[in-house]
Parts: sequence; C-alpha cells; structure tokens
Amino acid sequence: MTAFVANAFKINYMLIGVPKETYAGELRAVLIPNDVKRLKAIGCTIAIESGLGAGIRVPDAEYEQAGASVVSRAEAMQADIVLRLRKPGDADVAMLKAGAIHISYLDPFNEKELVQSLAKQGVTAISMEMIPRSTRAQKMDSLSSQASLAGYVAVLLAAERTDRVFPMMTTPAGTINPSRVFIIGAGVAGLQAIATAKRLGARVDAFDTRPVVAEQVRSLGARFLEVDLGETGQTEQGYAKALTEEQLQKQRDAMAKQCALSDVVITTAQVFGRKAPIIITKEMVAGMKPGSIVVDLAVETGGNVEGSVMGEEVEVNGVRILGLTNLPGRVAVHASQMYSANLYNLVDEFWSKTENRFNLDLEDDILKSCVLTHGGKVVKEV
Repeated sequence: MTAFVANAFKINYMLIGVPKETYAGELRAVLIPNDVKRLKAIGCTIAIESGLGAGIRVPDAEYEQAGASVVSRAEAMQADIVLRLRKPGDADVAMLKAGAIHISYLDPFNEKELVQSLAKQGVTAISMEMIPRSTRAQKMDSLSSQASLAGYVAVLLAAERTDRVFPMMTTPAGTINPSRVFIIGAGVAGLQAIATAKRLGARVDAFDTRPVVAEQVRSLGARFLEVDLGETGQTEQGYAKALTEEQLQKQRDAMAKQCALSDVVITTAQVFGRKAPIIITKEMVAGMKPGSIVVDLAVETGGNVEGSVMGEEVEVNGVRILGLTNLPGRVAVHASQMYSANLYNLVDEFWSKTENRFNLDLEDDILKSCVLTHGGKVVKEV
C-alpha cells in the first residue's frame, strides 16, 4: 500500500479522493485505472480507498500503476474532491472537510435532510442526477449512460426467463414465430431495450407519450403504437411530462390489448423527480398470457407495474413480474467504465490547467444546474 502523502492538500492543486462503495450488492467501481491515468495527465492527484475495484476484479496494484495512492477510507474522504456513486451516509458526511467538493448521486428530490447536512458540513455538493441534458454536458450525463445499460440488461433478463425463443426460426419441424416484445417508454433505456430485443430477433412494439420519439423507434425497426392522448410533450431536459389521470387511463386502455398479445413487456416510464406512474394495472396483468414476462425498470422510483416488488420476482396468474434493482450493476465492468468516464469528463471540463485546480464557476450553465450546496447553504432548491 502506498503511503498517504500528508501534505497533499496544498493550495496549488486539489487532491481527488475515491472511497469504495459500501452499498450492499454494489459491484460498480467509481473510477477505473484508465481514468486515473487521464486525470493524472491533466494535473490531478488521486487517492483511492483500498479495494475500490474489487467488484470488477481490478486490484489495488493496477490503480497504483496508473498513478493513484492507495489509502484508508477516512483519508480518501478527507480529499478536496470526493468522487462517489451512491449517496453518502451520515458517517461519510461527517468525514468530509469543510470546503470539499462531493460528487455523486444524491437523490435531491427525496433526500432533503441529506442535502441540508451537506450544506451544514460546508461541502459543495454536486448531484449527478442534475447534470443537464445539453450537448455540452452529454459526455458527463451518467443517468443516460447507466440507463442505456439498464435497458440492455432488462431484455437479457426477460430472454433468460421466458420459455420462448426471441427470433423466428425455420426448422425441419416447422417455423417458430418470433416472440413479441412490448416496450413502454422510448427514452434512453427504452431505446436500448428496443435495439437489444431487435438484435435478438424479437418482434418489437413500443409506446411513448412523446410523439417526437416515434421516428427514433421506427429507425430501430420497431412499430410505434399510436395512442391519441391529446396534448403531451417533454420537459426542457428531454423527459416525458407527467400525464393527467384521464390521459393515463386512455393510455392504459390502448396498451391493454398490446400487453395481451405480448410475450414480454418492459416498462421504463419515469418522471424526473417524481414517483413513477402506474402504467400496467393488475387488470392488464390478468389479461396477459401465462408465461409472459414483465420487467419493471421504474421499480426503484415507485414502479410502473401494480404488483411489482422492489428487489424481487413475483408471479401473478402465471405472469412473472421482475422488480429487480440496480440493473447496470449486473454488467458492472462496463457500467464502471461509463460512470468513470462521466466523472472524468466532469472534472476535465472544469479543471484549470493554468491553476492546476478545479474551477468551481457557479455561473456556468452546467454547474448552476447540478451544484446543490455551497458555502454552508443550499444554493439550488429542487
């Protein structure tokens, strides 16, 4: 283990600390060795907690070879910039030094007390969920990078659990018709699910409340289910707007028939900062064929499917409902690679090469969107 450099907090540069994730079952690594090298190249000093890469089978030695110091958790948490994946617990917040920058998912819409405690600690808290969906910020948009992997994994989980094959097959014993997959929500996760299901040979139908995405759906070879909901649209960030109860009922009525025809249904509908809407009702599940699979990708934000249980697989009238969580973590190597790149791009965007430090420009459009606390105060209410 490399000794921690006690004077690493010199004012002419900033030390980046990376503690390992302690959330049960989390295998993703916040930073990978390749991005340690890239951060070193722009002038950063990196200190990682021992075992950071254990979940993706990357030993400490590889991080040291890339130029990082391997330190204790307390030392990593005392860095000038702390890079994380999951939101910090109370004990971790208490270890952060005043003036430090803490970057991770923070769930600010539901974690008001956490945001207040970070402000009280004097920490500048950057929420990865609040990175704007702009062209310039796209390279640091971890919600999109992880959602894409979740859409891919959702299809593989369904394909593994169904008792049917996805592609059409012509055999001496006869022709096997392709499985029918219905994907609800054509955001990042939904589009990746469509592409993956098509690659596996399924017949894919998709629906989204935003008519603007119909062409994207069709470009992937899927059929877009047309439902007249009246006025809908999307937010400035590109997320679907919440529907009225009347619109939701129209949507459910139109989708009930499609669900009954489908072998696999994958729901991805989420409203940013709010509880996910119920899209698939118990009645719709009851109308599906025994042996059908439903994957609820929104289960962690309340769920799109009545009867789904977070973290579990349940069977209702012969229909299996998957409410599994942390789907990106099931492909932890590439999920780590993508999240690590998102963090590198964020640091690199604001790293001053002349001053050799992170330039916390609170007037910048990106930082203005994602900095929640600074100078002992909550500077962005959500």
